[in-house]
Amino acid sequence: MAGSMKDIKLRIKSVESTMQITKAMELVASSKMRRAKERVEHSRPYFETLYKTLTEIAAADPRARNPYLRRSEIKRTLLVVIAGDRGLAGGFNTTVERTAEKLAASWANNSIECEIIACGRKPATYFRDRANVIMHFEGNSSEPDFNQARMISSHICDAYRAGELDRVELVYHHAKNRVDQELRVEHLLPLDPEMIAMAHGPRKNETDAPKRISSTFEFVPSPEHVLGKLVPSYILTVIYQALIDSAAAEQGARRKAMHSATENATAIISTLTRTYSRVRQASITTEINEIVGGASALEEQ
Repeated sequence: MAGSMKDIKLRIKSVESTMQITKAMELVASSKMRRAKERVEHSRPYFETLYKTLTEIAAADPRARNPYLRRSEIKRTLLVVIAGDRGLAGGFNTTVERTAEKLAASWANNSIECEIIACGRKPATYFRDRANVIMHFEGNSSEPDFNQARMISSHICDAYRAGELDRVELVYHHAKNRVDQELRVEHLLPLDPEMIAMAHGPRKNETDAPKRISSTFEFVPSPEHVLGKLVPSYILTVIYQALIDSAAAEQGARRKAMHSATENATAIISTLTRTYSRVRQASITTEINEIVGGASALEEQ
């Protein structure tokens, strides 16, 4: 009985130690998520201004020729897979990995080659022996570097202009708020001329219905020329936005997972405490019965 009580007390202490760790990780994740969300908000005005200019150009000359608008038979594709460096974030990493894997498999079934750029240690490790990883970034998923986005966008732009790629998509999590994350599969290239001329294209997963806008600007030397200079900046911005958005989502998922772990630890401690009380009461009852039994035996003598 004493051994059982000792084991329960040791387990309670063990769970309490684990709860302290999960609580600390929850607080750290909350702080990092707040900073990541601020980065997203600070970058939004630039993206919105860039995007507004892009839509103005598309409205000025909807038939403008641009290598990023071309459509051809899809033979070579690229997936930019964005996840985290560490675990303890629920299904944050595995959801992105499996979604990208299914997408690549569906293309492979149609004899379409697929290359992968992995952002984060988890997807880089997962796809290392499963796919053709042409570029990977590790160690900075929580603090994405702008140069990382520049390297990715430069490769995409060069390969697409050279005809080495026919389609580019992004797979990552969007931080909807402090609690919820939304998996996104965004079509990046080729750009859709119709969607560019809309107020909320060409990115997917927008909640508002697109509305056509009209241009009041003149572009020199031509809308087509300006569009050719602007699209690479747009692609760079979209990739950077996805990286910092994923960083915020990762911290949100980790905060949520650690909060759940802390609540589970609290419930386990409560259960163990009740069990300890019952065992202790049973032990006291047994001792009292033994004392009473011994006293009765002495009286009979």
